[in-house]
Amino acid sequence: MTNFFASKKGIILVGAIIGLIAAFLQFMGNPPNMGVCVACFERDIAGALGLHRAAVVQYLRPEVIGFVLGSLVASLMAKEYSPRGGSAPIIRFFLGIFAMIGALVFLGCPWRTLLRLAGGDGNAIWGLLGLIVGTVIGGQFIKNGFSLGRAYKSKKASGWVFPAFMFGLLLLAIFTPKFGGNAIYSSVKGPGAMYAPLWISLAAGLLIGGIAQRSRFCTMGAIRDIFVARDFHLFSGVISLLIFAFVANLFLGQFNPGFVGQPIAHTDGLWNFFGMVLSGTAFVMAGGCPGRQLILAGEGDSDSAIFVMGMITGAGIAHNFMLASSPKGVTAYAPYAVVIGLLFVVGIGISMRSKFKFV
Repeated sequence: MTNFFASKKGIILVGAIIGLIAAFLQFMGNPPNMGVCVACFERDIAGALGLHRAAVVQYLRPEVIGFVLGSLVASLMAKEYSPRGGSAPIIRFFLGIFAMIGALVFLGCPWRTLLRLAGGDGNAIWGLLGLIVGTVIGGQFIKNGFSLGRAYKSKKASGWVFPAFMFGLLLLAIFTPKFGGNAIYSSVKGPGAMYAPLWISLAAGLLIGGIAQRSRFCTMGAIRDIFVARDFHLFSGVISLLIFAFVANLFLGQFNPGFVGQPIAHTDGLWNFFGMVLSGTAFVMAGGCPGRQLILAGEGDSDSAIFVMGMITGAGIAHNFMLASSPKGVTAYAPYAVVIGLLFVVGIGISMRSKFKFV
């Protein structure tokens, strides 16, 4: 059977659906310009589990759970569920940590970068430029033979572990048990206390997870394909997401152009840029943006699951060690963490390649 979502029209439709859903989720209660943000939502999940104690960003986001479970269902229906792993797991874990640190310095993932632009946040321009530069850096490593090694087929049970973990989080989100009066943590103010109704968020996540699995939608893959292969297929979906989210924001009264006073954002262009250079490089080296990593984890890729767990761990580190930005700006420690992260990804990029020739 022909996979419509993998066609040019299909990928454009997928981008449109994600853009419209993101604007709608924001309208239904999600934080401004954050209808869908994988990095931010994983950060909230880390807070809900007590991995950090930033009280304003703690919530078990159903959208992330839906991405994984939706991908699992879609891959099973399409007979594409394929458990595999073993491709440099410890490196992927640390790539996830540094990708999250960079994203929280900027305050958003690649999807939120587009959604911030669609909402009128001019500061996201620096983040987008950083993503592009990071993609070029990662693309150069790939051109020079960079590889984390092949993944190996594994037992089917191994592919179920991460979806089972996400299903466990869903049960916690639904029944909201308290363990000793503390966890599961949930914000009473701030971005963590802003959310659409659980079942709407979960349904949105399941839908996005399913169509993203069928279409291979990936923001970083789209930029990478342009520079590495001159292929604009995925990029058409990214542009569609941006346009439809912009139109929806206009219609819903959520478009607010400018740089100052943007929601859950800061105006430090330098570290908006370098934070996303770090994240973009790590995403490309790991094989996809954070949304794509969730989709791959849902279809059985344990390497992607390890990257996701690295990002969740990175969120805890970022907040516990005062690396995450806030609307007040970048912390004093964040630049050092970004520089260390850049040294790490460049070191991995050089040491894990088969040749070196800048082209």
